[in-house]
Amino acid sequence: MLLHVEPKRRGARTDRDAEARLAEAAGLTSAIGLSILAKYIVPLTEARPASLIGKGKVEEIAAEARALEPEVIIVNAALSPVQQRNLEKAWNAKVLDRTALILEIFGERARTREGRLQVELAHLTYQRSRLVRSWTHLERQRGGFGFLGGPGETQIETDRRLIGERIAKIKLELENVRRTRGLHRRARKRVPHQVIALVGYTNAGKSTLFNALTKSAVEARDMLFATLDPTMRGIRLPGGRRVVLSDTVGFIADLPVELIAAFRATLEEVLEADIIVHVRDVAHEESAAQKGDVLRVLAELGIDTEGDARILELLNKIDLLEPPARAALRARNGGEKAPVAVSALTGEGIPDFLARIEKMLGRQGLVMNLRLDPSDGAGMAWAYAHGRVLARRDRAKHVELSVAIDPDAQGRFEKRYGERASIATTSF
Repeated sequence: MLLHVEPKRRGARTDRDAEARLAEAAGLTSAIGLSILAKYIVPLTEARPASLIGKGKVEEIAAEARALEPEVIIVNAALSPVQQRNLEKAWNAKVLDRTALILEIFGERARTREGRLQVELAHLTYQRSRLVRSWTHLERQRGGFGFLGGPGETQIETDRRLIGERIAKIKLELENVRRTRGLHRRARKRVPHQVIALVGYTNAGKSTLFNALTKSAVEARDMLFATLDPTMRGIRLPGGRRVVLSDTVGFIADLPVELIAAFRATLEEVLEADIIVHVRDVAHEESAAQKGDVLRVLAELGIDTEGDARILELLNKIDLLEPPARAALRARNGGEKAPVAVSALTGEGIPDFLARIEKMLGRQGLVMNLRLDPSDGAGMAWAYAHGRVLARRDRAKHVELSVAIDPDAQGRFEKRYGERASIATTSF
């Protein structure tokens, strides 16, 4: 059984109706292979400390549960430990709230050691506040974190002291991951490979776009949270510049704070990126609301979503729009600050997107003019390997190269070539 609790609220997210949020919750439920016996929208005028929803509605759902006998009842809202325990007693079934459901999905989908560590940290942080009798021994059956139960695997000991020790150990390991990522970022800065990070609502098409640009085979399915572990690939832009493209975990409305904190090490790639591409599913009826959800998460990470010039909005899935609407969006692609409309599936608009990327990166580059001896093959090879040669002029006694470089590479070029190098006043 699936319940969406719809509180009466003012301000934020008033444009998202209850049916859309129920449909999204159903998508999350299906993402871990659960069959939904029944789903309901539960209006909420005032939150009850003991059960979140009113006594009458609790009893009504209890009657439904007795008839349907569900293994688990999912409440698409945040429940306190007391509320969860009371609802489990009233309904005689295991109850998962939205946070537990998302954690279960993440537990199944994370593949890398880093991803598993981050999800486990989020899970333990969440579970530590729920050390009650019914949660003392949670059996694990498959890839998730045992919220759904089932026989066959080792029980999880949830003693507070042991959980605290495990959390401390995971944080230490993730700190090592963070340091390693920092070293990798510094190494990338020593070569002219800037980072393009793809962010967006889950299922917006980031992985499909990533695969189209990198010719990779990252899993891209029509499913919420199909991608959890970050993936990075080097690509060469049409003008020849080599960059690193990063595919990140999708965001979602009301993303649990435990997950934002746990994935901060991974999301640091977004903070350090040279360009942040916000991929939107423009064909989705809740596209505008999803945009707001993503921007809120970026703001929580410390990114100025209003004034950060690195953010490029990408309107994906235009192939699902009617031709007039698609043409109208495509017509805006040439605008300096307008969103770029593309179809990652068909490739429509991708050249415009890459051209915009090159233009944005161009504002961050310099041109180094080199004057080399024709016999200096090693010097010319180094320039080609560490920059982007824009022009080559073979003179009678020397070779002139114009090389596009990142500002961070200026010192290395000057050290490598000395008086044979000079900075051009033109940008690229």
